[in-house]
Amino acid sequence: MESAALSAISRHLLRPSSNPYHNSTSEVLPLRSFNIAPLRRRFNSLSTRCNQASSSANSSANPNFSCSAVASDTEALASDHVSTPQLRLKRLVDEFVSLEEPLDRVKLLLEYATSLPFFPASARVLSNRVMGCTAQVWLSVSTDGYTMQFSADSDSEITRGYCACLIAVLDGASPEEVLEMHPEDFAELNVVGSSGKGGAQSRVNTWHNVLIAMQKRAKAAIAEREGRPPVDPFPSLVISPGGIRAQGTYAEAQAMFLSPDESKIKELVSVLKEKKIGVVAHFYMDPEVQGILTAAKRQWPHIHISDSLVMADSAVKMAEAGCQYITVLGVDFMSENVRAILDQAGFEKVGVYRMSDAQIGCSLADAASSESYVQFLDNASKSPPSLHVIYINTSLETKAHGHELVPTITCTSSNVVQTILQAFAQVPDLNVWYGPDSYMGGNIAELFHQMAALSDEEIKEIHPGHDRKSIQSVLPRLHYYQDGNCIVHDMFGHEVVEKIKELYCDSYLTAHFEVPGEMFALAMEAKRRGMGVVGSTQNILDFIKNRVKEALDRNVAEHLQFVLGTESGMITSIVAAVRELLGKRGTGSPKVEVEIVFPVSSDSVSTAPVNGSHDVASLGVVPGVVAGEGCSIHGGCASCPYMKMNSLRSLLRVCHQVPDERGALTAFQASRLNVKTPLGRSVADVGCEPILHMRHFQATGKLPDKLVDQILGKNAESMS
Repeated sequence: MESAALSAISRHLLRPSSNPYHNSTSEVLPLRSFNIAPLRRRFNSLSTRCNQASSSANSSANPNFSCSAVASDTEALASDHVSTPQLRLKRLVDEFVSLEEPLDRVKLLLEYATSLPFFPASARVLSNRVMGCTAQVWLSVSTDGYTMQFSADSDSEITRGYCACLIAVLDGASPEEVLEMHPEDFAELNVVGSSGKGGAQSRVNTWHNVLIAMQKRAKAAIAEREGRPPVDPFPSLVISPGGIRAQGTYAEAQAMFLSPDESKIKELVSVLKEKKIGVVAHFYMDPEVQGILTAAKRQWPHIHISDSLVMADSAVKMAEAGCQYITVLGVDFMSENVRAILDQAGFEKVGVYRMSDAQIGCSLADAASSESYVQFLDNASKSPPSLHVIYINTSLETKAHGHELVPTITCTSSNVVQTILQAFAQVPDLNVWYGPDSYMGGNIAELFHQMAALSDEEIKEIHPGHDRKSIQSVLPRLHYYQDGNCIVHDMFGHEVVEKIKELYCDSYLTAHFEVPGEMFALAMEAKRRGMGVVGSTQNILDFIKNRVKEALDRNVAEHLQFVLGTESGMITSIVAAVRELLGKRGTGSPKVEVEIVFPVSSDSVSTAPVNGSHDVASLGVVPGVVAGEGCSIHGGCASCPYMKMNSLRSLLRVCHQVPDERGALTAFQASRLNVKTPLGRSVADVGCEPILHMRHFQATGKLPDKLVDQILGKNAESMS
C-alpha cells in the first residue's frame, strides 16, 4: 500500500539536481562529430510538408505549427552544431511541438534514431551499460576535459531515438553545460514521451537515466581536468552465480559469515527440534547470527527473519504449530510485543526469551519515553480533535501511556503516509501528531508540502479522499516530534549523501523512511525515475528482488548495483534472496551480477573498548560485526550496536537451558507487563489497542469506528 502511494508521489515530485560522477574504466569511442546528414534529410522533408500544408484549409489547425520556424530551426540544428545546448534543445522542442499527432512525433523520434552513428560491438560492454532502462542501452563517452563527445546505442529503436535527441542537444557541450540540464527540460516540453504509467513511464525513465549517466561522466571530466584525486568507493559485495566477491574490508567482514559454520547449524537445528523452539529475528541481526539462522531454516521451519511488525505475528503462528518457546532476536520492545501478543492470543504458557541479560535499548524507543515526548503529547491533548500516530518501534508502555493521553494508532514505515492521509480524510478538522522519529516526520511533512502543489487528479491518484484544497488545509494540522531519531539512519547524513551523488548517481538507491531529509530527497529522486525505493526494510528487500527478477527475465548479461540505505544487517537476507533467484538460472545463461554497496568508511575499525567502555556516546566507532569492525558515528556505516547484542552464543545458551528450572535465565525472559497505566488499566491491554487499530486500517483502509469515536470524544469511557 505505501509503496504504491510513494510511487505515485515520486512520479510528480522532486525536481532532480545535477548528478555527479564516478571515474569510469568504460571503453570509449574516439572524438567525432554528430552525424547531421539525417537531420538535413529531415529538413528537406519538413520543408516539403510545410509547402503542402500552406495550401491546405487546415494548415492553421495546430496553433504551435510554424513552417518558417520549423524549417529555419531544423536547418540550424543540422548546420549550427556549435550552438549552445539550450538553443539546440529549444529547436528540438519546437520541431516536436510542431507535430500535432502523437504518431507523427513517434515517426520523428524514429527518424532521429537513424542519425546515431555506428556503435561497434566492442563498445557494447557492461561498463558502458546504462542501469534502469527496460531496453539495453550503451553509452560511450570521450572528452578532453572541455568538451564531451557522446555515442550511444540500444536494442530498441524508440530508445535509440531518445538517445539521439539527447546527443543532438549535448554532444560537443562542455561538462558544465551537460550538468546544467534537467530531465524536466525534456519531459515538460513533451520532446520524448509523456510522464504517464506503464510503458510511457518506462520510456521517460530511459532518457532520464541516460541523461544521469551523461552527467556522471561530465562530473568525472571536470574532476580529472582539475587534477582532483579519484574518490575511494564504498565497500560492496558482488553476488554472482559463481559465488560472492567482497570489495573493501567492511564487506569482507560481512561476507565472512555468509557461508556459516556447518557444525553450528547442526547444533542449533538439533536443539530447536528437540525442545520445540521457534526463532523470530529482526533483519538487523549480526551477520553471523543471520547466516546460521538462514541456513538452519531449511531444516527447521519455525525460524523467521523480518521487520518488527511481522515478528509477533510469526511467533503466534509458531505457537499454534506447537512451539513451546519463542526466542526473540531484537531489541527489548520487540520481545515485549511478542510476549503481549502471545498472551492476547491465549498462549500465556509459551516461554519468550530475549538474547541478553542486559537491557537491549533503542534510541527511538528511548526518545518516546522521554519527558519531552510526554510534553509533546500533552500539547496534543489540548488541541482536539487529535490523533497520535506512533511508530511501531516503541515500547508497549509508551503506546499505552500515549493512548490514554491522546487517541493513538500505530504505524510502520510502510503505511504511515496512507494512515495519516486517511485520518485527515475521515475526521474533519483533525490534528495529527506523529512521533517519535523526527526524520520520518520531517520527510512526511515535506511530501505533504509537495503534494499541495499537485493537481487534483494527481493527488487523487495518491489518495482518493483528497484534492489540492484538502492537502493545503492539513499542512498546519500535521505536527511531528522533533527530538528523536534512529542512531543507525542518522548516519546517512551530508557526507554520505555527497559521496553517493558523486559515485553512485546512476545506481539503484534504497533508503529507509527513517533517513535524514537529504538522503530521503535523493532516494525519492531515484524512485521517480524507477531507480530507487523509500520505505521499510521489507520494501527494500522486495525492490531488490523485483529488479533482479526483471534482469533475469531480460535474459542478457547485467551488473546491477544497489546502494543499501539502511542497517547493514539486511545483507544476509538480501544475499539469500538473490542467491535463490540466480540459482534458478540454467547453465549457459547470460551472467547476472548483483552488487550491494555499503555506505561505510572502509577504515572504520574498532578492536577494543574505548576507556574500558562500549557505551555508544564514548565511541569513535559503533561496534559492528564480530571481527571488530565498526562504523564512524560521523557518517560511517549503518550498524546498530543494540541489535548486535543478540549473539549466536546467547541464542545457543538459551536454547540449551530451557526449560529454565533453576532460574538461570530469569534475566533473559521477556517482560510481561503487569503494571498499570495512570488510569489503572493494564499496560499490555492498552498498549496493544493502537496496534489493533492499525491492523483494522490495514485490512479495511479506514480507521476503526472505535478510534474515530475516541478522537471525537464520543466514547470517553473506552479511554478510562
